[in-house]
Amino acid sequence: MKKQQICILGSTGSIGTQALDIIAQHPDRFEAYCLTANNSVEKLAQQARQFHPDSVVIANEAHYDELKALLSDTDVKVYAGRQALNDVVKAGPIDTVLAAMVGFAGLEPTINAIKARKKICLANKETLVVAGELILSLVAQYHVSLLPVDSEHSAIFQSLVGEDMNEVDKILLTCSGGPFRLYTHEQLEHVTAADALKHPTWTMGAKITIDSASLMNKGFEVMEAKWLFGVPADRIEVLIHPQSVVHSGVQFMDGAVKAQLGVPDMRLPIQYAFSFPERLPLKSDRLDLFQTQKLEFFKPDIEKFRCLALAYEAIHRGGNMPCILNAANEVANLAFRNNQCSFLGMADIIEQTMKQATFDSHPDLDVYLQTDREARAIASQLVKA
Repeated sequence: MKKQQICILGSTGSIGTQALDIIAQHPDRFEAYCLTANNSVEKLAQQARQFHPDSVVIANEAHYDELKALLSDTDVKVYAGRQALNDVVKAGPIDTVLAAMVGFAGLEPTINAIKARKKICLANKETLVVAGELILSLVAQYHVSLLPVDSEHSAIFQSLVGEDMNEVDKILLTCSGGPFRLYTHEQLEHVTAADALKHPTWTMGAKITIDSASLMNKGFEVMEAKWLFGVPADRIEVLIHPQSVVHSGVQFMDGAVKAQLGVPDMRLPIQYAFSFPERLPLKSDRLDLFQTQKLEFFKPDIEKFRCLALAYEAIHRGGNMPCILNAANEVANLAFRNNQCSFLGMADIIEQTMKQATFDSHPDLDVYLQTDREARAIASQLVKA
């Protein structure tokens, strides 16, 4: 069997490192063809030595010489810069591109991978948040597979397998509620980034962990689900599920509910996206239902967690408003991590940016790029104010 050649955009992050573990578990099925990172030079060099890819890309060109020196005794090709990311995904031998870069930066490489007719395993949620309509039209135009890697969307996808002709009543999108689920508004005024980075059930990168604490991550996932599964936002129900056992599900028109359950382990959805429709063995913990004492579900408090409400507003406005929301959130999220704004202040920055940025109801890629720049500039000024 020919090995599936995989390009990992963001190989040094949480998703990327777990994807490499999958490749290591199945060396007869998968091979790393290209690995990329933004700034993590030493980790990228270590991965290159272990997995022997054809090439590596460091997005930050300032690190090119260091990476080149670290791999000077290997035959691994070394590239740097944004254009290199856009070009490398087109390489002929690549079968699959795992889009695991964080943030808006993942959009253009993913578009180029689609145009090169690669299978897309999508972990970069901002790609669909910002440009869902454009991405879906390109997927249809170039006849490529787009498979979700987020645990929630993978769970929905798995619940829909074999149900092609059956209409969905609603999607049930779960989340743990983050570390502040039971906090009062007064308590939220004083939480720190260090507090927010203590996610109760998942191990993720810093940016996504903060988004999970604010529930912005769940707003993004509502947008993703809308585009991935063709279900309007008002039929996507968010459920706070602290145990993180039910990863999401689907309710059909006859009232039946199908859901995917498991331990919190991102390797399962990553591997399923790589191997679909096959299920391969996976060395991981197993869900023990005898040890699962209870499964709880609660409605989210969108007054306390305003980021989720702002995400729904962006969905309903449409156009480039989700792009504005995303750009403002990236700025606010970083500001919070750098102690430049409060936890509740993130929503204020995002809301004001949504009011001030130029709205376009029919954006194309150039508009998205301009919108991202404008919204970041506005949000950055609000941080300094």
